[in-house]
Amino acid sequence: MDYITLVILGCAVVTFIPRLIPVLFIDKLDFPQKAEKFLNLIPYTALAALICPGVLTVDNQLWYIGLIGAVVAAGLAWKKVPLGAIVILTVVVLITVYSIIPFF
Repeated sequence: MDYITLVILGCAVVTFIPRLIPVLFIDKLDFPQKAEKFLNLIPYTALAALICPGVLTVDNQLWYIGLIGAVVAAGLAWKKVPLGAIVILTVVVLITVYSIIPFF
């Protein structure tokens, strides 16, 4: 084995072990109700932190396009529309908005 392969394997092991330990022992821990609620909300906040900057920077000329798409997608999600339909309908709405904009 060459040096690069050993470095890659070493990095993989060092990264994998800290991720494996909590998975093995999390079932044995009892969290308070508030802590469990907090931990359950982390994925949603991380997703929001990833999505919000993208929504606001979709198009530098037309800053509101991303906002329109986010509102349409959120409204459809609120109505419990299936995910595939949300994507398709949001894209259709944004194509329509992009088509109408030159007339204003």
